Amino acid sequence: MITETLSFPGIESRHSMTRVFLKWGALAVLVAAALYLILALYAQREFVFAMLFLVLTASAVAVFVSKKLYAHRYIFPAIAGMGLFVIFPLMYTVGIGFTNYSASNLLSYEQVQDNLLSRTYQSEAIRYDYQLYRTAEGYVFWLEGEYQNLTSAPVKLNEGERSAPVLPVSGKPQGEPLSIREIIQLRGELSELTLITEDGRELSQASLRSFAAIHPQFTLHGNGSLTNNQTGVTYFPDHETGFYRDGDGKALSPGWTVNIGWDNYLKVVTDPSIRGPFFEIFVWTLSFAVATVVFTLALGLLLANLLQWEQIRGKAFYRTMLILPYAVPAFISILVFKGLFNQNFGEINLVLEGLFGLRPDWFSDPALARTMILIVNTWLGYPYMMLLCMGLLQAIPRDLYEASAMDGAGPVNNLFNITLPLIIKPLMPLLIASFAFNFNNFVLIALLTGGAPDIIGASTPAGTTDLLVSYTYRIAFQDSGQNFGLAAAIATAIFLVVGALSLINLKLSKIKV
Repeated sequence: MITETLSFPGIESRHSMTRVFLKWGALAVLVAAALYLILALYAQREFVFAMLFLVLTASAVAVFVSKKLYAHRYIFPAIAGMGLFVIFPLMYTVGIGFTNYSASNLLSYEQVQDNLLSRTYQSEAIRYDYQLYRTAEGYVFWLEGEYQNLTSAPVKLNEGERSAPVLPVSGKPQGEPLSIREIIQLRGELSELTLITEDGRELSQASLRSFAAIHPQFTLHGNGSLTNNQTGVTYFPDHETGFYRDGDGKALSPGWTVNIGWDNYLKVVTDPSIRGPFFEIFVWTLSFAVATVVFTLALGLLLANLLQWEQIRGKAFYRTMLILPYAVPAFISILVFKGLFNQNFGEINLVLEGLFGLRPDWFSDPALARTMILIVNTWLGYPYMMLLCMGLLQAIPRDLYEASAMDGAGPVNNLFNITLPLIIKPLMPLLIASFAFNFNNFVLIALLTGGAPDIIGASTPAGTTDLLVSYTYRIAFQDSGQNFGLAAAIATAIFLVVGALSLINLKLSKIKV
């Protein structure tokens, strides 16, 4: 049987044209959406984010359109994700470290100026007590002033009317005025109402029983200075500190973000109230990370060796029980230990007091608090090390131990002459990762001690059990000033320190990077 394959060039051409149309149409829609997002960010003065998405969009178009970059299409999403979620936040943090960005310096200069010019105040000299009457046409205001009385045209407050003219009159409207309780029920509508006099003055509600004239708080001058119309004080923009200041140097809030160079970084090493706590916390952080790695490795290796002992029965049961701390969520274990170490009602102090008459101050004594943290973190970390060591120990040839036993070597000699030399090299990358993780172990400190007890004399919120990461968090979010610039500078220092120490460890362990 002869089978003939029929081809239809016209149909294939139409299908090809359809695919091309769909491809370019989808690309056009995505680019249009991206450009809309970029323009929206630019309109909101988020120039950094607008530039970021512009670069990502341009890169995506270049990669997916150019035939020369065809091979890069498959790796581009990973590179874009790395740039968006790793490189950009790192660069943005470094950039913030060179500014005075804080709770009082969040806005741009233009936004600060607009904020101040939008402020108003109510005149005490032009104030009217009022009574409110309900009529068939709407609500009528009777304003009683020192020199004249005014009445308003009927206002339909319930229908959303927000302004009404008022004219001089001699007599009150007919009927009974509304009670204070009824006025309170209308306070939302009254607070948004503006009464306009014959000469164009605007009156707004100053209290439940009075209306007063509204005036702009500040007047802008050609040189950028602002005059407070209420006090007569003139403020001048100080672009070095990011505040409007008067002649005596008094600052006007809010301020704006300005570049202050290396001030935040220099403050860490020159300001005694910051330098002392910073280096104390740095030494503790380094000691904590190293001690945690050593303790968890020692305990994990010990337990792994015990589980390899042939005379032990029920290894599966013991292995399951010893891995359980790794299966329980860390925050639950930390909160349980926080209760166990409670100085007044914790089970640990109850046992110590019953046996030895001791009641340690785990949370108020710096040395005991650090000891408690190391105990808890060793408990949380040893199962991971035990699992690693169990796998590595099984890869060591048993002949080595048999030959060592024939030479009269004991368990300690085997540990230092056979076991450690053979497992330390494959373990080194994981130990470095454990060191980096514990260097930034924020959850443990935040849930267990919160950084307490505090360091006396520190100008920033700093505790003796704080790690650099929790210290940075407290500066950024718990201090009254919320100094994001200083926190970003410290975060940059943490990144450099952890990166340098990890690189040194990798070089010392002769692992190629």
